[in-house]
Amino acid sequence: MGTVTIGVSIAVPEPHGSLLQELRAGFGDPAAHGIPTHVTLVPPTEVESGALPAIEDHLTAVAAAGRPFPMRLSGTGTFRPLSPVVFVQVVEGGSACSWLQERVRDTSGPLVRELQFPYHPHVTVAHGIAEEAMDRAYEELAEYEAEWPCTGFALYEQGADGVWRKLREFVFGGTTVPPQAGAPAARGTLPAR
Repeated sequence: MGTVTIGVSIAVPEPHGSLLQELRAGFGDPAAHGIPTHVTLVPPTEVESGALPAIEDHLTAVAAAGRPFPMRLSGTGTFRPLSPVVFVQVVEGGSACSWLQERVRDTSGPLVRELQFPYHPHVTVAHGIAEEAMDRAYEELAEYEAEWPCTGFALYEQGADGVWRKLREFVFGGTTVPPQAGAPAARGTLPAR
């Protein structure tokens, strides 16, 4: 039957997702256009393609137990020198992301997986590129801000072309998102240059 490479993540919604993806490409990251902007819950994982229905059932159950929560990104961080990554920080919603990824990777479920590094929710904006470009990403996005109500997560599959494509979305059990104190549903700012 063969294997497929999957991942589970929270998509960064528009207009933030496309903006960060374009910036990532502009920093010289060749993978930028093949990776939708996201917060990882389960990193790339190879599974038997026949296991997908069980994985989808598991993710449906995790989503049913979840509730919408506010997500806010602010400023940059890096995993260098341990890993060649610059990211935008998750400053609100991180504990909910941690809760979700623990449930998704639960030892009784089909996505049990050891992580290479401790889980740290973030949005990658540069990976494995020249140090000068990584520095530029870190500096140029230092004042970046975005927020939105997170209402679920998605299952993605990496194609033979290296591009990640959404297979299915999983909406949290709470069907409505509470208003964010009169704030617009999603907003973000990029510092003036």
